[in-house]
Amino acid sequence: MSVVSAANPTYRRRRRMNKVMMAVSTLALAFGLFWLLWIIGVLLWEGAAALRPTLFTQMTPPPGGDGGLANAIYGSVLMAGAGTLIGTPIGILAGTYLAEYGQRGWLAPATRFINDVLLSAPSIVIGLFVYTVYVARVKHFSGWAGALALAIIVIPVVVRTTDDMLKLVPNSLREAAAALGAPSWKVVTMISYRAARAGIITGILLAVARIAGETAPLLFTALGNLNFTLNVNQPMQTLSLQIYVYATGPFDEWHRLAWASALVLMGLVLVISLTARWVTRQRYGRIR
Repeated sequence: MSVVSAANPTYRRRRRMNKVMMAVSTLALAFGLFWLLWIIGVLLWEGAAALRPTLFTQMTPPPGGDGGLANAIYGSVLMAGAGTLIGTPIGILAGTYLAEYGQRGWLAPATRFINDVLLSAPSIVIGLFVYTVYVARVKHFSGWAGALALAIIVIPVVVRTTDDMLKLVPNSLREAAAALGAPSWKVVTMISYRAARAGIITGILLAVARIAGETAPLLFTALGNLNFTLNVNQPMQTLSLQIYVYATGPFDEWHRLAWASALVLMGLVLVISLTARWVTRQRYGRIR
């Protein structure tokens, strides 16, 4: 059989095409990894040289001064946390409706379409929207406005993840619970959520990793602040805004802090991503 196949011109042509495509795919992989490793290497080289203990205890400095990133780190954690707390419940509830109750009618397909549009919308458009409906009306920038913009980015990610994860739950589990007399809300909360818990948590963590590095929507909402403030109703600084302002500044100390901000931000995103992978592996590793 193999001799006949080897003598077949169609078989030989397909083998040649397979080798060509494998070579092209390998080159594309190597090309992408080259730039990725180069970026990470430069970031580690420049950022590690700028790391020091005062980076986490001092405020951002004035022009030509010396300082740290304490207010930027606090602002990033606060706004990302607030945005996650606002957007996650909305996203989970909307995803639950789509997966559990939206099998019929036009509302669920329309919601999925709008969610997909929002998922791919440029973040700067979301920032401009929040500026128009909130910042322009209250007439000042604030951490709340930044958190609201980040929450709008979180919602479609959580909706899509919750919808997809709940669809993977076997209907036999729902039918067994319903046969025992469990009401619909209890089937969702006690059966569906528990079965899809790891996937939903992973989606939430990935949404947090995405908003942690957002800059464009915060330019219209949080604006930035060189001073440390606990008042969320005032402009606040974040690591992403710190990078944007200091990387284009004329001072060497600002450039150093920009590299340090980038390294700290990458570390935070890496920790979140590894946590998401660990949660998924813990769940599905036990199933295997």
